[in-house]
This record gives sequence, structure tokens and C-alpha cells, in this order.
Amino acid sequence: MRAGSDAVVIGAGHNGLVAANLLADAGWSVTVLEATAQPGGAVRSGNLTAPGYLSDLFSAFYPLGYASPVLEKLDLDLDWVHAPEVFAHLLPDGRAAMVSRDLATTMASMEQFAPGDGDRWKAVYEQWTSISGPLIESLFTPFPPVRPGLALLRRLRTAGALRLARLAMLPARELGAQWFRGEGASVAMAGCALHTDLSPEQAGSGIYGWLLAMLGQQIGWPVPRGGAQRLTDALVRRLEARGGRMAYGVPVERVLIARGRAVGVRTADGHDHRARRAVLADVPAPALFLDLVGDRWLPPRLVEDLDHFRWDGATVKIDWAVGSKIPWSDPAVGRAGTVHLGTDLDGLTRYAGHLALDEVPAQPFLLLGQMTTADPTRSPAGTESAWCYTHLPRRASWSAGEIDEHVARMEATVERHAPGFGRSVVARNVMSPADFEQANPSLAGGSIGGGTSAAFQQLFLRPIPGLGRPDTPVDRLYLASSSAHPGGGVHGGPGSNAARAALARDRGVGGRAYRAAVSATNRAIYR
Repeated sequence: MRAGSDAVVIGAGHNGLVAANLLADAGWSVTVLEATAQPGGAVRSGNLTAPGYLSDLFSAFYPLGYASPVLEKLDLDLDWVHAPEVFAHLLPDGRAAMVSRDLATTMASMEQFAPGDGDRWKAVYEQWTSISGPLIESLFTPFPPVRPGLALLRRLRTAGALRLARLAMLPARELGAQWFRGEGASVAMAGCALHTDLSPEQAGSGIYGWLLAMLGQQIGWPVPRGGAQRLTDALVRRLEARGGRMAYGVPVERVLIARGRAVGVRTADGHDHRARRAVLADVPAPALFLDLVGDRWLPPRLVEDLDHFRWDGATVKIDWAVGSKIPWSDPAVGRAGTVHLGTDLDGLTRYAGHLALDEVPAQPFLLLGQMTTADPTRSPAGTESAWCYTHLPRRASWSAGEIDEHVARMEATVERHAPGFGRSVVARNVMSPADFEQANPSLAGGSIGGGTSAAFQQLFLRPIPGLGRPDTPVDRLYLASSSAHPGGGVHGGPGSNAARAALARDRGVGGRAYRAAVSATNRAIYR
């Protein structure tokens, strides 16, 4: 076994890098082993389309990252920039609901759909700002969030807490119907909810829409100047400055376990890497438990529960190099960093229904990013580096013809709202679900969320019924990926929680008590 580190981190996605940084801050020696040739996981940039056009390969806009107390405490060397407006939802009839960091601009947009909806939006936003601090802190704290939860309860009191619990269960359609009279505000929030794999009718979808829309109103949906890669590079620089070691092109094949305790990993080149204190895995839950650990070391009930683990849907994405600004019929849409288009509220329901029935939506709901509008460094002046993605049912494989047909649907949708768009495209790149997985093995089958966002796989049910914590039945082994609470998105929560658990386990008398509590609870859950 090679000379070891205190901790070995499997995977250099942003969660793995966050975990590694926090352990290094505590004085641990850390080795990060990445299967691919570069760090970042789904937080990477590159030249996919044409010279001079920079594309974000996977994720792009980061409201959760900007708001995350985890990333804020790391004090990364990053320059965040914003588009003039946050996002627009384009309806099939050409109307647009616009969310801006300027509250008056948002209110005026919503007022066009129904008298009074501007003031209703303002009231919802004021309610949000009254609790956003402890609420955000609660989201990114290990479950259960005791201290921030108590702070939130003090703000809400009993009546407010009960109503927030109800809000957490509301479908996006019902939430919009209760709060607004016109379609603009409702569809703006519902479109945000469909950044996940939920439908507007699904319990819990409303709170996702509310969260993203209100963050957009409060802080915007910013991007790192110079590309998503800058976030990854900042995490790597910070780690290496603290003595952390990065290794690329070394896929891990096995977690090494002795007497029920993780002691290291074996990589595909046959080398063993010792972990004196912890192994943290920034990989999907099924990959960790079934592939890297194996059922020999797992309670049978956990293996059985993994049969019920549900992925989120597949993704197909187009990146375009556009030789001009996108010629939107409504010029105001050109000021938005993100554009939702293709459907109204009923169309969102139909789109989600097709996916649930394993059908390809005839009219896809599209999320489109205007990256140069947000960050002028992404392409030459007067042009646009743009991307667009939508979801497909999760299947074992897709033929090239099926992907081409759906890409044609996507581009036709953009063309309807921006006549002449096709003529302005200089070059494009298409990523199918298989391309996503090939570029980043953690995006299995084109799933980008680490598992469904449905309520049955959240909190203490993520990734399976348990503690809602990164601890596993294997001592000193922690799940640090978006398959763990608090789930998908670029915010560092799962990585932070895994590092905090590893540190808690290692602390003297308190650590022994922590280990005993986790072990006893696991026995009760998986017996």
C-alpha cells in the first residue's frame, strides 16, 4: 500500500473538492483521486463550438453557490458577474415574465399578466427575505439542522412554521394558484421548479420554484467571470496551497475495508492508497455501495433499499456559437441570463407527463443560457455563447437518430421565438445522455442531479431511508456527492457535510460518542 494520507477523496467534483478543503483546513493530509483527466466534475468549461467561444460543459448559473454559506466560508478567489436581468419565461404567445434583481422591474412584468400580481410578488418576496438567512443556513447544514432550524423557528414562531411546512409540500401549480391571479408569476416559479425532475403537480415542487425564483430576485443567478472552470480552479488552488494532493486519470475500483472499517482504496492501475482516518466518495450512491464497496460489507436491507433508488431524468444539451446576439422577437428577453421557453403552465404539465410515461415530449420545455450576456468574456463583442438543455426519459440507450430529431425540436422552438436564429449560428455541439456519462461518469445516463428531487428521496430519505447524513454502515466511509443530503446543485453541501462527519468521528471522547450513536442507529435502520 502506497504511503497514505489522513483522507482519500474519491472524485474531484466540486463536492469532493469542498470536502478536501475543509479537511485540509483542519490539518489533515488529503489525496484526491479523479478518474478523468481534469477536475471539476459538472463544474467545467471548454471550447466546444468555435474559436473564441467559451462554453460551460455542464452547469452554468450558480444562485445556490453564490448563496451557499459553505462556499462563502471558503473565501474563494472568484469574480461573480450577472446578466442585466435574471431570467425570463417566454410563453408560446410571445409574452414574457421577467425576474430582475430590481424588484420594481419584476413587479411591472408580473403586473402585465394580472392587476395586483406585482404587489403579490412583492409580498411573497418580503416574506422570503424575513427568513432567508436561517433558511439557507438550514438547507446546507447536516440533517437535522438544529441550530439554524431553531433560529428559523424563532423567526417563524409556531404559526409560521406550520405554514412553511405546508409550503414545502405544495405542488408548483397549486402554489402559483394560491399566490397569484395571472399566469406570469405562476409560470415563472413553475419553470424554476422544473430545473429539477419534478412536475408542476408533484408534491414539493413548489418550494423548489419558490427558492430559485426568490434567490433570483434577491441575489440574481450569477456566474464566475471566465467560466465555471474558475470555480473549480479556485477550489484546487486553495487545496494545493494547504498541502492537498491531486491525482488525475486514476479511477478508483474498490474501497478497501478491514474489520468493517474503510482503510483506503484500490485504483485501476492496481495501486492501493491508504486512508488513515477517512475515505470520502464524491460519486453517486449506487456506484459507491454496489461497485466500490460490494454487498459483502453492507446490510442486506441497505442493498435492498438501493433497488428503489431513483435517478433523475436524462439530459440532452446543445451549445451554440452565435455570430450575433440572439434575435428574440421580444428584445427584452435578450437581457436575461437564463430563458425558459417552449411551454406555458399547462405545457409544463404535459412535458412532465410525457417524461413520466417514458415518452419523448413533442414540445420540450427548454432552459437556455445566454452566457456572453452574463459574462462578456465568453465570446467576441456582439456575439453570444449560448446553451440549451431539456430532459428525456431515462433509458438504457438512445440512437443518434432519436437525439437528432429531438435537437431539431429544440432548435425549432428557439427559432419560433427568435426568427433568424438558425442563420446566426456559427457552430454547435450536441451532448446526448451517453455523452454526459462519458465526459463525467457521475452523470450516469445523463442524470445531472445525483438522484430524483422527489420528496420520497430527500432529507433522511436521501439516498435511501436512513439518517440523512453522509455516514455509511462502513466505519470511516462517507458519501460526499449530490446523492446525499442536501442533493443536487452547485453549493458544496454534501461535501461539507461529509467532511464535518469525518471530523466529528475523529474527535476524542466526542468522536467515540458520535461513532457509537451512528453505529447504533444504523443497526436499528438496517436490521
